[in-house]
Amino acid sequence: MKIVVAPDKFKGSLPATQVAAAIAAGLHAGRPGAEVVTIPVADGGEGTVDAAVAAGFERVPVTAAGPAGDPVRTSYARRGEVAVVELAGVCGLARLPGGRPAPLTASSFGAGEVLRAALEAGARRIVLGVGGSASTDGGAGLLQALGARVLDTRGEPVRPGGAGLRDVATLDLAGLHPVGHAADIILAADVDNPLTGPDGAADVYGPQKGASPAEVGALAAGLRRWAAVVAAAVGGDWSQAPGAGAAGGVGFAALAVLGATRRPGIELVLDLAGFEGALDGADLVITGEGSLDAQSLAGKTPVGVARAASRYGVGVVAVAGRSTLIEAELAAAGIAAVYSLSDLEPDLERCRAEAAGLLRRTGQMIARDRLAEVAAGA
Repeated sequence: MKIVVAPDKFKGSLPATQVAAAIAAGLHAGRPGAEVVTIPVADGGEGTVDAAVAAGFERVPVTAAGPAGDPVRTSYARRGEVAVVELAGVCGLARLPGGRPAPLTASSFGAGEVLRAALEAGARRIVLGVGGSASTDGGAGLLQALGARVLDTRGEPVRPGGAGLRDVATLDLAGLHPVGHAADIILAADVDNPLTGPDGAADVYGPQKGASPAEVGALAAGLRRWAAVVAAAVGGDWSQAPGAGAAGGVGFAALAVLGATRRPGIELVLDLAGFEGALDGADLVITGEGSLDAQSLAGKTPVGVARAASRYGVGVVAVAGRSTLIEAELAAAGIAAVYSLSDLEPDLERCRAEAAGLLRRTGQMIARDRLAEVAAGA
Protein backbone atom coordinates (compact mmCIF):
# COMPACT_ATOMS: atom_id res chain seq x y z
CA MET A 1 0.00 0.00 0.00
CA LYS A 2 1.50 3.34 -1.10
CA ILE A 3 -0.04 6.73 -0.37
CA VAL A 4 1.30 10.08 -1.63
CA VAL A 5 0.42 13.02 0.63
CA ALA A 6 0.72 16.31 -1.31
CA PRO A 7 -1.06 19.19 0.45
CA ASP A 8 -0.66 22.96 0.38
CA LYS A 9 -0.47 25.03 3.57
CA PHE A 10 -3.51 25.58 5.76
CA LYS A 11 -3.31 29.36 5.78
CA GLY A 12 -3.33 30.87 9.24
CA SER A 13 -2.74 27.49 10.80
CA LEU A 14 0.03 25.21 9.51
CA PRO A 15 2.64 25.22 6.71
CA ALA A 16 2.40 22.48 4.11
CA THR A 17 5.26 20.48 5.64
CA GLN A 18 3.41 20.19 8.95
CA VAL A 19 0.10 19.45 7.24
CA ALA A 20 1.70 16.58 5.33
CA ALA A 21 3.46 15.26 8.45
CA ALA A 22 0.26 15.28 10.52
CA ILE A 23 -1.75 13.44 7.85
CA ALA A 24 1.07 10.93 7.45
CA ALA A 25 1.15 10.32 11.21
CA GLY A 26 -2.56 9.51 11.13
CA LEU A 27 -2.13 7.17 8.18
CA HIS A 28 0.67 5.29 9.92
CA ALA A 29 -1.45 4.99 13.05
CA GLY A 30 -4.41 3.70 11.07
CA ARG A 31 -2.42 1.38 8.79
CA PRO A 32 1.08 0.76 10.15
CA GLY A 33 2.28 -1.17 7.11
CA ALA A 34 1.51 1.51 4.55
CA GLU A 35 4.23 3.34 2.61
CA VAL A 36 3.57 7.06 2.93
CA VAL A 37 5.39 9.59 0.75
CA THR A 38 4.99 13.25 1.76
CA ILE A 39 5.39 15.99 -0.85
CA PRO A 40 4.45 19.43 0.54
CA VAL A 41 3.48 21.68 -2.36
CA ALA A 42 2.29 25.20 -3.18
CA ASP A 43 0.77 27.06 -6.12
CA GLY A 44 3.29 29.90 -6.51
CA GLY A 45 2.17 31.90 -3.50
CA GLU A 46 3.15 31.68 0.14
CA GLY A 47 5.00 28.44 0.86
CA THR A 48 6.52 27.99 -2.60
CA VAL A 49 10.11 28.31 -1.37
CA ASP A 50 9.33 25.96 1.53
CA ALA A 51 7.98 23.40 -0.95
CA ALA A 52 11.15 23.67 -3.02
CA VAL A 53 13.31 23.21 0.08
CA ALA A 54 11.27 20.15 1.06
CA ALA A 55 12.01 18.81 -2.44
CA GLY A 56 15.75 19.08 -1.88
CA PHE A 57 16.57 22.67 -2.83
CA GLU A 58 18.94 24.72 -0.68
CA ARG A 59 17.49 27.71 1.20
CA VAL A 60 19.48 30.89 0.50
CA PRO A 61 18.91 33.76 2.98
CA VAL A 62 18.50 37.29 1.61
CA THR A 63 17.68 40.70 3.06
CA ALA A 64 15.41 42.77 0.82
CA ALA A 65 12.77 45.49 0.98
CA GLY A 66 9.35 44.58 2.31
CA PRO A 67 6.20 46.03 0.70
CA ALA A 68 6.54 49.23 2.75
CA GLY A 69 10.25 49.58 2.03
CA ASP A 70 11.56 48.31 5.38
CA PRO A 71 14.23 45.59 5.20
CA VAL A 72 13.04 42.04 5.85
CA ARG A 73 14.83 38.72 6.10
CA THR A 74 13.65 36.30 3.46
CA SER A 75 15.07 33.57 1.25
CA TYR A 76 14.96 31.93 -2.14
CA ALA A 77 15.59 28.28 -2.97
CA ARG A 78 18.31 26.97 -5.23
CA ARG A 79 19.40 23.66 -6.73
CA GLY A 80 22.20 23.91 -9.25
CA GLU A 81 21.31 26.61 -11.75
CA VAL A 82 17.59 26.57 -10.86
CA ALA A 83 16.23 29.07 -8.34
CA VAL A 84 12.77 29.57 -6.87
CA VAL A 85 11.83 33.12 -5.88
CA GLU A 86 8.64 33.71 -3.90
CA LEU A 87 7.17 37.23 -3.97
CA ALA A 88 4.93 36.57 -0.96
CA GLY A 89 7.93 35.85 1.23
CA VAL A 90 9.44 39.30 0.73
CA CYS A 91 6.71 41.78 -0.21
CA GLY A 92 3.48 39.88 0.23
CA LEU A 93 0.47 40.73 2.37
CA ALA A 94 1.94 38.94 5.37
CA ARG A 95 4.94 41.30 5.26
CA LEU A 96 2.93 44.50 5.74
CA PRO A 97 4.03 46.21 8.98
CA GLY A 98 1.41 45.53 11.63
CA GLY A 99 -0.74 43.86 8.98
CA ARG A 100 -2.00 47.28 7.86
CA PRO A 101 -2.96 47.37 4.15
CA ALA A 102 -1.11 49.86 1.95
CA PRO A 103 -2.86 49.50 -1.43
CA LEU A 104 -1.51 52.75 -2.89
CA THR A 105 2.08 52.63 -1.66
CA ALA A 106 3.05 48.95 -1.34
CA SER A 107 5.82 48.05 -3.77
CA SER A 108 7.20 44.95 -5.48
CA PHE A 109 10.78 46.30 -5.22
CA GLY A 110 11.89 43.58 -2.80
CA ALA A 111 10.91 40.80 -5.20
CA GLY A 112 13.24 42.35 -7.75
CA GLU A 113 16.04 42.44 -5.19
CA VAL A 114 15.64 38.73 -4.46
CA LEU A 115 15.45 37.96 -8.18
CA ARG A 116 18.65 39.93 -8.72
CA ALA A 117 20.38 38.10 -5.88
CA ALA A 118 19.50 34.75 -7.48
CA LEU A 119 20.79 35.93 -10.86
CA GLU A 120 24.04 37.22 -9.43
CA ALA A 121 24.53 33.91 -7.62
CA GLY A 122 24.48 32.15 -10.99
CA ALA A 123 20.88 31.01 -11.42
CA ARG A 124 20.03 30.41 -15.07
CA ARG A 125 16.43 29.23 -14.69
CA ILE A 126 14.27 31.10 -12.21
CA VAL A 127 10.75 30.20 -11.13
CA LEU A 128 9.09 33.43 -9.98
CA GLY A 129 6.09 32.64 -7.77
CA VAL A 130 3.87 35.68 -7.54
CA GLY A 131 0.82 34.81 -5.43
CA GLY A 132 -0.08 36.78 -2.31
CA SER A 133 1.28 40.21 -3.24
CA ALA A 134 0.53 43.35 -1.24
CA SER A 135 1.07 45.78 -4.12
CA THR A 136 -0.65 46.94 -7.30
CA ASP A 137 2.34 48.68 -8.85
CA GLY A 138 2.38 46.90 -12.20
CA GLY A 139 5.76 45.40 -11.36
CA ALA A 140 7.39 48.83 -11.57
CA GLY A 141 9.16 48.26 -8.27
CA LEU A 142 10.50 44.90 -9.40
CA LEU A 143 11.94 46.49 -12.54
CA GLN A 144 13.50 49.35 -10.56
CA ALA A 145 15.30 46.83 -8.35
CA LEU A 146 16.72 45.31 -11.52
CA GLY A 147 18.10 48.65 -12.70
CA ALA A 148 15.26 50.15 -14.76
CA ARG A 149 14.32 53.80 -14.25
CA VAL A 150 10.62 54.63 -13.91
CA LEU A 151 10.35 58.39 -14.35
CA ASP A 152 7.75 61.15 -14.24
CA THR A 153 7.43 64.10 -16.60
CA ARG A 154 10.25 65.93 -14.77
CA GLY A 155 12.61 63.00 -15.20
CA GLU A 156 12.40 62.10 -11.51
CA PRO A 157 11.70 58.59 -10.14
CA VAL A 158 8.00 58.06 -9.46
CA ARG A 159 6.80 57.38 -5.94
CA PRO A 160 6.70 53.74 -4.80
CA GLY A 161 3.49 51.78 -5.24
CA GLY A 162 0.51 51.96 -7.53
CA ALA A 163 -0.19 55.60 -6.67
CA GLY A 164 3.09 56.61 -8.28
CA LEU A 165 2.02 55.21 -11.64
CA ARG A 166 -0.41 58.10 -12.10
CA ASP A 167 2.67 60.27 -12.78
CA VAL A 168 4.72 57.85 -14.87
CA ALA A 169 5.93 59.17 -18.22
CA THR A 170 9.02 57.14 -19.17
CA LEU A 171 10.50 53.68 -18.67
CA ASP A 172 14.26 53.78 -19.18
CA LEU A 173 15.64 50.25 -19.64
CA ALA A 174 19.24 51.24 -20.37
CA GLY A 175 20.46 50.09 -16.96
CA LEU A 176 18.24 47.01 -16.69
CA HIS A 177 20.02 43.83 -15.62
CA PRO A 178 20.31 41.57 -18.70
CA VAL A 179 17.97 39.12 -17.03
CA GLY A 180 16.28 38.04 -20.25
CA HIS A 181 19.63 36.96 -21.68
CA ALA A 182 21.11 35.68 -18.42
CA ALA A 183 18.29 33.34 -17.42
CA ASP A 184 14.95 31.84 -18.33
CA ILE A 185 12.23 33.34 -16.15
CA ILE A 186 9.12 31.22 -15.56
CA LEU A 187 6.19 33.10 -14.10
CA ALA A 188 4.37 30.81 -11.68
CA ALA A 189 0.85 32.23 -11.47
CA ASP A 190 -2.51 30.64 -10.80
CA VAL A 191 -4.54 33.49 -12.32
CA ASP A 192 -4.97 34.53 -15.94
CA ASN A 193 -6.31 38.06 -15.40
CA PRO A 194 -5.05 40.85 -17.68
CA LEU A 195 -3.37 43.94 -16.26
CA THR A 196 -6.16 46.40 -17.06
CA GLY A 197 -9.91 46.41 -17.60
CA PRO A 198 -12.81 45.10 -15.51
CA ASP A 199 -10.97 41.81 -14.93
CA GLY A 200 -7.66 43.55 -14.30
CA ALA A 201 -5.35 43.71 -11.32
CA ALA A 202 -6.87 46.79 -9.69
CA ASP A 203 -10.56 45.99 -10.14
CA VAL A 204 -10.40 42.34 -9.12
CA TYR A 205 -7.63 42.23 -6.53
CA GLY A 206 -7.36 45.81 -5.29
CA PRO A 207 -10.20 45.40 -2.77
CA GLN A 208 -8.53 42.26 -1.38
CA LYS A 209 -5.47 44.42 -0.66
CA GLY A 210 -7.48 47.03 1.20
CA ALA A 211 -8.26 49.47 -1.62
CA SER A 212 -11.46 51.53 -1.38
CA PRO A 213 -13.58 52.05 -4.52
CA ALA A 214 -11.88 55.42 -5.07
CA GLU A 215 -8.45 53.87 -4.59
CA VAL A 216 -9.32 51.07 -7.01
CA GLY A 217 -10.13 53.73 -9.60
CA ALA A 218 -6.83 55.50 -8.98
CA LEU A 219 -4.88 52.25 -9.22
CA ALA A 220 -6.67 51.26 -12.43
CA ALA A 221 -5.87 54.66 -13.99
CA GLY A 222 -2.23 54.29 -13.00
CA LEU A 223 -2.00 50.83 -14.52
CA ARG A 224 -3.49 52.04 -17.80
CA ARG A 225 -0.89 54.81 -17.95
CA TRP A 226 1.87 52.35 -17.02
CA ALA A 227 0.76 49.92 -19.73
CA ALA A 228 1.09 52.64 -22.37
CA VAL A 229 4.53 53.69 -21.12
CA VAL A 230 5.80 50.09 -21.12
CA ALA A 231 4.36 49.48 -24.59
CA ALA A 232 6.32 52.47 -25.88
CA ALA A 233 9.51 51.13 -24.28
CA VAL A 234 9.27 47.51 -25.45
CA GLY A 235 7.39 47.95 -28.71
CA GLY A 236 4.28 45.94 -27.84
CA ASP A 237 1.22 46.00 -25.61
CA TRP A 238 1.20 43.18 -23.04
CA SER A 239 -1.56 44.58 -20.85
CA GLN A 240 -4.14 42.00 -21.97
CA ALA A 241 -1.85 38.98 -21.83
CA PRO A 242 -3.18 36.18 -19.61
CA GLY A 243 -1.47 36.43 -16.24
CA ALA A 244 -0.40 40.06 -16.71
CA GLY A 245 -2.63 41.01 -13.78
CA ALA A 246 -0.99 38.50 -11.44
CA ALA A 247 0.48 39.99 -8.25
CA GLY A 248 -0.80 43.47 -8.93
CA GLY A 249 0.87 43.56 -12.32
CA VAL A 250 4.19 41.90 -11.51
CA GLY A 251 3.10 39.33 -14.08
CA PHE A 252 2.87 42.14 -16.64
CA ALA A 253 6.39 43.39 -15.95
CA ALA A 254 7.80 39.86 -16.07
CA LEU A 255 6.10 39.03 -19.36
CA ALA A 256 6.55 42.37 -21.16
CA VAL A 257 10.03 43.36 -20.00
CA LEU A 258 11.82 40.28 -18.68
CA GLY A 259 10.61 37.92 -21.39
CA ALA A 260 9.11 35.48 -18.91
CA THR A 261 6.93 32.55 -19.86
CA ARG A 262 3.88 31.74 -17.75
CA ARG A 263 2.84 28.39 -16.29
CA PRO A 264 0.34 27.48 -13.58
CA GLY A 265 2.15 27.64 -10.26
CA ILE A 266 1.06 24.23 -9.04
CA GLU A 267 2.32 22.55 -12.22
CA LEU A 268 5.76 24.08 -11.76
CA VAL A 269 5.98 23.13 -8.10
CA LEU A 270 4.87 19.55 -8.81
CA ASP A 271 7.59 19.30 -11.45
CA LEU A 272 10.23 20.63 -9.07
CA ALA A 273 9.09 18.21 -6.36
CA GLY A 274 9.16 15.16 -8.64
CA PHE A 275 5.49 14.46 -8.02
CA GLU A 276 4.89 12.33 -11.10
CA GLY A 277 7.79 10.07 -10.20
CA ALA A 278 6.30 9.59 -6.74
CA LEU A 279 3.04 8.36 -8.30
CA ASP A 280 4.73 5.19 -9.53
CA GLY A 281 2.99 2.36 -7.68
CA ALA A 282 0.77 4.72 -5.67
CA ASP A 283 -2.66 3.51 -4.57
CA LEU A 284 -4.00 6.86 -3.36
CA VAL A 285 -3.12 10.55 -3.34
CA ILE A 286 -4.17 12.86 -0.52
CA THR A 287 -4.08 16.58 -1.19
CA GLY A 288 -5.63 19.61 0.46
CA GLU A 289 -5.58 23.23 1.58
CA GLY A 290 -7.17 25.36 4.26
CA SER A 291 -10.29 26.30 2.31
CA LEU A 292 -11.58 24.21 -0.57
CA ASP A 293 -13.92 26.53 -2.47
CA ALA A 294 -14.69 28.09 -5.84
CA GLN A 295 -11.23 29.68 -6.02
CA SER A 296 -9.70 26.22 -5.71
CA LEU A 297 -11.31 25.25 -9.02
CA ALA A 298 -9.36 27.99 -10.82
CA GLY A 299 -6.11 26.04 -10.54
CA LYS A 300 -5.19 25.96 -6.87
CA THR A 301 -3.18 23.12 -5.37
CA PRO A 302 -5.85 20.42 -4.82
CA VAL A 303 -7.15 20.62 -8.37
CA GLY A 304 -3.65 20.71 -9.84
CA VAL A 305 -2.65 17.66 -7.83
CA ALA A 306 -5.83 15.82 -8.84
CA ARG A 307 -5.26 16.56 -12.52
CA ALA A 308 -1.71 15.25 -12.37
CA ALA A 309 -2.75 12.12 -10.47
CA SER A 310 -5.60 11.41 -12.90
CA ARG A 311 -3.12 11.08 -15.76
CA TYR A 312 -1.70 8.07 -13.94
CA GLY A 313 -5.05 6.65 -12.89
CA VAL A 314 -4.47 7.26 -9.18
CA GLY A 315 -7.48 8.21 -7.07
CA VAL A 316 -7.47 11.41 -5.02
CA VAL A 317 -9.11 12.53 -1.79
CA ALA A 318 -8.73 15.97 -0.23
CA VAL A 319 -8.40 17.29 3.29
CA ALA A 320 -9.49 20.86 4.05
CA GLY A 321 -10.14 23.10 6.98
CA ARG A 322 -13.52 23.67 5.39
CA SER A 323 -15.09 22.88 2.03
CA THR A 324 -17.91 24.67 0.21
CA LEU A 325 -17.76 22.58 -2.97
CA ILE A 326 -20.62 20.28 -3.90
CA GLU A 327 -20.14 16.67 -4.94
CA ALA A 328 -20.47 17.41 -8.66
CA GLU A 329 -17.77 20.10 -8.50
CA LEU A 330 -15.45 17.76 -6.65
CA ALA A 331 -16.04 14.95 -9.14
CA ALA A 332 -15.36 17.28 -12.08
CA ALA A 333 -12.07 18.26 -10.45
CA GLY A 334 -11.09 14.60 -10.01
CA ILE A 335 -11.50 14.52 -6.22
CA ALA A 336 -13.38 11.50 -4.90
CA ALA A 337 -14.09 12.85 -1.41
CA VAL A 338 -13.26 15.66 1.00
CA TYR A 339 -12.52 15.35 4.71
CA SER A 340 -13.18 18.69 6.41
CA LEU A 341 -11.65 19.52 9.78
CA SER A 342 -14.66 21.72 10.49
CA ASP A 343 -16.77 18.55 10.62
CA LEU A 344 -14.64 17.42 13.56
CA GLU A 345 -14.37 20.83 15.22
CA PRO A 346 -16.98 23.42 14.13
CA ASP A 347 -15.45 26.27 16.16
CA LEU A 348 -13.17 28.09 13.70
CA GLU A 349 -10.59 29.31 16.19
CA ARG A 350 -10.27 25.94 17.88
CA CYS A 351 -10.13 24.24 14.49
CA ARG A 352 -7.16 26.39 13.50
CA ALA A 353 -5.42 26.00 16.85
CA GLU A 354 -5.88 22.24 16.92
CA ALA A 355 -5.30 21.62 13.23
CA ALA A 356 -2.36 19.24 13.70
CA GLY A 357 -4.35 16.91 15.92
CA LEU A 358 -7.39 17.11 13.69
CA LEU A 359 -5.26 16.27 10.66
CA ARG A 360 -3.87 13.21 12.41
CA ARG A 361 -7.41 12.09 13.20
CA THR A 362 -8.34 12.66 9.58
CA GLY A 363 -5.39 10.58 8.41
CA GLN A 364 -6.67 7.74 10.57
CA MET A 365 -10.16 8.15 9.10
CA ILE A 366 -8.77 7.95 5.57
CA ALA A 367 -6.81 4.85 6.49
CA ARG A 368 -10.00 3.29 7.85
CA ASP A 369 -12.31 4.37 5.03
CA ARG A 370 -10.23 4.56 1.88
CA LEU A 371 -7.29 2.25 2.35
CA ALA A 372 -9.53 -0.62 3.35
CA GLU A 373 -11.41 -0.15 0.06
CA VAL A 374 -8.16 -0.09 -1.90
CA ALA A 375 -6.90 -3.21 -0.15
CA ALA A 376 -10.16 -4.96 -0.93
CA GLY A 377 -9.81 -4.04 -4.60
CA ALA A 378 -12.69 -1.55 -4.55
